[in-house]
Amino acid sequence: MALQGPFVVVADSPAPDLVEALRAAGAFPIVESSWAEATDALTSVQPEGLLLAEPSSDRKRAAALAQALAHRLETGNDAFIPVLARLRDDEAGSLPEALTISAGAPSERIAQRFAAALRIRALHGTVLRRTRTLASRGELPPELPRTDPLEEATVLVAGRGRSYPELAVTVGERVGLVGALSVETAARALNARDIDGMVIGDGFAPRVIEAMLTVLAEDVRFRDLPVAVLGGQVGVVEQFAEHLPNLERVTEGPVRLVERVLPFVRLRAYGERLKRMLKSLDAKGMIDPETGLLVHEAFWRDLNRAVDDADKRGVGLSIARFSFVHGDRRVSLDAARLLSRLMRQVDFACRTIDNSIFAVFTETDLREAHVIARRIASILKHTMLEPDSRCGNIETAITLATLKPTDNVDSLLARVVNEAVAG
Repeated sequence: MALQGPFVVVADSPAPDLVEALRAAGAFPIVESSWAEATDALTSVQPEGLLLAEPSSDRKRAAALAQALAHRLETGNDAFIPVLARLRDDEAGSLPEALTISAGAPSERIAQRFAAALRIRALHGTVLRRTRTLASRGELPPELPRTDPLEEATVLVAGRGRSYPELAVTVGERVGLVGALSVETAARALNARDIDGMVIGDGFAPRVIEAMLTVLAEDVRFRDLPVAVLGGQVGVVEQFAEHLPNLERVTEGPVRLVERVLPFVRLRAYGERLKRMLKSLDAKGMIDPETGLLVHEAFWRDLNRAVDDADKRGVGLSIARFSFVHGDRRVSLDAARLLSRLMRQVDFACRTIDNSIFAVFTETDLREAHVIARRIASILKHTMLEPDSRCGNIETAITLATLKPTDNVDSLLARVVNEAVAG
């Protein structure tokens, strides 16, 4: 992917190697700026991306640039601008949310990493254009959430060595955590749910790490997945760099590894948010961009329509309510997104204000609904994120009701709320 300019290279001393790397990837024009001029360059050049060739020695200048970038994003008028910072292993970045790359990385890696970030920028630009089009027609488009994407991100931590507990704790303090002590468990997690980043700790033989990275490199779904490998033998990880632009080997320990990978996880989660937003726009706002399920208005409209259709045709209709004991909003959102992947095409669902989920199974009697609901609950139990350990384990409670000849929507809902079924 050729880089479409302009780009700004920020450094207080010339960085001809980085300029040449961008130029070789097709970037044009390329503007070189000092840290003192970086904020002005952001406004005058309107760049596609920023490359920080070296950290700033002045915290105020770095803070001013970070504030200017945040302001552009908050206004909602422009697509976000990816920032790539070149760092040595022992350096801290000037902008905490910047994507990082090793100071010794080859020029091709710089172009690949920028290209991956620009794919997310392109998604953001599409969302902005679509929402503006709807607004110009007098339609009210769904709003893109403004919370930190890390609040809804999920990272897979695979490992079984001495570093695993520290890795799991460090990751779990910042994002949702899925732990895997084996390659098989990691593979199931990657296929069963949305993963925004993967951390591979110690305890695996080099050939096992190589096998995991081979699977990721060969699957287009994981092309831009952030993957951080702790330590590892030189050469085992680097051979996959061409196919996994956001792959990094970190030798400084679990804390530094998490610091390096979180900006990539944030960007990946932001991209997933944008994809859900595009689905919502395609559905004219009837799909909730947070969950992938129907918004409340669309759910109640479709439920009334489904009840009328079932009455007229004499077919079955069942409704289930999934609630989560010891679950919080994060757990509920996670369950809703998983449920959106498990639902049949003829069924529909929504997440309610009390964090429970209503799911409607059309042309389904109570016996069949029991089977479907229990299968979904079993998958949720083994796939959902765990809440704070102080709260206890998640328990999924299921309530089911099927449409009777004398039912209307209100009586059907009254039963599904009050008639408990073992979960």
